Amino acid sequence: MAKSVKSKPTEVFRIGSVSGSIFEHVVDGEGGKRTVRSASLQRSYKHGEEWKYSSSFGIADVPVAMRVLELAQQHIEAAEAEIA
Repeated sequence: MAKSVKSKPTEVFRIGSVSGSIFEHVVDGEGGKRTVRSASLQRSYKHGEEWKYSSSFGIADVPVAMRVLELAQQHIEAAEAEIA
């Protein structure tokens, strides 16, 4: 069975309790190796003394989540433009 290796994000954007992480993966394709970027969005909250993380957002979190995703998009577009 193959092991799952967690990679660390190459960039993190955080506004309040909402964070967006950028991950980069190198894949082999028809034209050779290329870098594929993806974004992950989460919200942190404290439950007692423990920090928890969720991919669910309340209505007040949505505008912040949208802004974090915009920052992630801009970062990915800039990285893609450097390659081209």
